[in-house]
Amino acid sequence: MGKLKTKRGVAKRFKLSKKGKIKYSPGGKSHLASSKKAKRLRSLKRRSVLDNKKEEKYLKRMLPYG
Repeated sequence: MGKLKTKRGVAKRFKLSKKGKIKYSPGGKSHLASSKKAKRLRSLKRRSVLDNKKEEKYLKRMLPYG
């Protein structure tokens, strides 16, 4: 069997943790920051963990080698 291709757009937006969970950075912090509260911008800096099992299965197929 040949090698599997990674979806490059997904690879740039999502990373797998050591335990196999999917981490991502939420969007919405790159522009128009002056109208957003400081607390909201601080929380957008942190990486989030995906909790939707259906999407997780879909994304793991697109990231075959993690």
